[in-house]
Amino acid sequence: MAEQYASVIIDISHENVDRIFQYRLPPELLGEVRIGSQVCVPFGSGNRTRKGYVVDIGPTVDYDPEKVKTVISLVTGSVTADSRLLELAWWMKERYGSTMNQALRTVLPVKKQVRARNKQVVKSLVGAGTAQGRVILNDQQRRAVDRFCQTFGTPEQKPMLLYGITGSGKTEVYMEMIQHVLDRGRQVIVLIPEISLTYQTVMRFYRRFGERISVMHSRLSAGERWDQFERARRGETQVMIGARSALFTPFSDLGLIVMDEEHEGAYKSETTPRYHAREVAEQLCRMHGAAFVMGSATPSLEAYRLAEEGIYERMVLDRRAGAGSAPASVEIVDLRREMEEGNRSMFSRRLKELIADRLDRGEQTVLFLNRRGYSSFVSCRSCGEAIKCPHCDVTLTLHGRDRLVCHYCGYAVPMPKHCPSCGSPYLAGFGTGTQKLEEAAKALFPQARILRMDLDTTSRKGGHEAILSAFSKGEADILLGTQMIVKGHDFPGVTLVGVLAADLSLYAPDYRSAERTFQLLVQAAGRAGRGRKPGTAVIQTYVPDHYSIQAAARQDYEAFYRQEMGFRRLMGYPPACHMLSIQAAGKDEELLVHIMDAVSRAVQARFGAETAVIGPVPAPVYKVNDIYRKILYLKQENYDILIKIQKYVQNRWDETESCRRLTIQYDFS
Repeated sequence: MAEQYASVIIDISHENVDRIFQYRLPPELLGEVRIGSQVCVPFGSGNRTRKGYVVDIGPTVDYDPEKVKTVISLVTGSVTADSRLLELAWWMKERYGSTMNQALRTVLPVKKQVRARNKQVVKSLVGAGTAQGRVILNDQQRRAVDRFCQTFGTPEQKPMLLYGITGSGKTEVYMEMIQHVLDRGRQVIVLIPEISLTYQTVMRFYRRFGERISVMHSRLSAGERWDQFERARRGETQVMIGARSALFTPFSDLGLIVMDEEHEGAYKSETTPRYHAREVAEQLCRMHGAAFVMGSATPSLEAYRLAEEGIYERMVLDRRAGAGSAPASVEIVDLRREMEEGNRSMFSRRLKELIADRLDRGEQTVLFLNRRGYSSFVSCRSCGEAIKCPHCDVTLTLHGRDRLVCHYCGYAVPMPKHCPSCGSPYLAGFGTGTQKLEEAAKALFPQARILRMDLDTTSRKGGHEAILSAFSKGEADILLGTQMIVKGHDFPGVTLVGVLAADLSLYAPDYRSAERTFQLLVQAAGRAGRGRKPGTAVIQTYVPDHYSIQAAARQDYEAFYRQEMGFRRLMGYPPACHMLSIQAAGKDEELLVHIMDAVSRAVQARFGAETAVIGPVPAPVYKVNDIYRKILYLKQENYDILIKIQKYVQNRWDETESCRRLTIQYDFS
């Protein structure tokens, strides 16, 4: 039998060893080892051995066969990765500037011991039940489903963006699409942005599809996650519901990926490789010949722009699915006027009046505290203006008590004693907490039954489900909390939503701050009036005229999109162009500054004629645990050029001895 050789990626944490090594396959392992197998191989000098993954098998090697070492053994009980997952890992390595080992650790599960009870995860969440029949769709929903069915499995299938207002019945559309795919013997992945959405979503899907579904989210133990992947590998489940890691379910015949609430920031990984689930899902669907459907009432600018360009197919659901249900009426309260007239409480007079009315009528209220960007900016309590960088449309971040810094261009000024806009001396950091909000609500409405939902009250396993279940059963009058309470939940008894500090997220040092604010406010308003009774949303703000708040009050996505895209084009921000951030970190501040300045000069010299190079500047949190961090930003219309820059920087980094005392990571957007 002819010799066979395995190309192996060594599975060790030393990132410098991130290339393929070739080994001879011994006769006893021929036919046993395949692509995706984990093997034990000799590595380096002496008798050291390492484990690695086989990424290719063939009859030739790239150098003298006499010098090729031999695979020692096949690792018993190892993960045999689907070849597509290995292919996906390689794609992620190339696109997001990670090592192959980092990509492999992202896409391949780690085996842990698992107890038998974990097979009942779904049942424990939703209770016993059997699959139920299909719902009756309205004409808009039916049109979207019919279009999906017509193009499923054909070369013309484009990714579909289901742009539907809150309460328009996107989940019912998903379920009809999923049924179509399951009827053809293929499998489905349903992505949800975060654990707080799992409870209601799983209940709805379980009632429709029974035990054909499994659940994957970050609160599962490693053993539970392994068990869910193995169920999918053995064909015991056909639908996997979960956060972005559910993308890596080892289905043999994936037919559809559904991405609910496509706009959510939770779909972007914060660890290397810093992938976006939307992009990885699209690539995975191309590899499987599968369909890709995204849904949102407030699509990301990236997705909506692709739909406008015809790369995605757009289907619109612009009316609510429930009989007699209509979008909530929205009122904006100017907190500057409240302050002028002597009201310094967390509740405007109008919001207090409406809460009291709902309590009298036995209806429910949701109070949303917008804490994104908490306490990091300075604003004027008189005119409501936040202090911004004169060179970038982002707020300056307060460092200590006396210095304001822009984390995009490095501009810095001392803390002013008076407001630059109106001259008022009343400047301060802005923010409050959910516990303080709960105390204020109890003091104002002692008769109300109040539930608080935040990290403190949901830290234990099952905490989200317990709170959401109690509120949905009418066991509380008011649910208050942060962003987790306004995303995707369906409470027919809620007729009032109050948004406190609506403009807080506008002042985060992020070019997406207006987009995030608009999305949060529309999603919050969408929680009211989902039953037969009309709903009202009250938005409390110091900047009532800001375009994101005005558009959110009208629930006018198109108007917001046009204005925000104009800003992005003017400033050269994604999706008008692409951006790469290079972040380096280390304990030696002087070395960090020296190296990052050198990187900036090298990139300027080689690519500066066609690429905007900004920085390096301090990271938004410059020092964490005595580790200093600096970032270099690069803007370019051509994504491929940014990839070339990343590879150029990494090669120079690897060749520089002193860089070994620092770490580096890349983030494409």
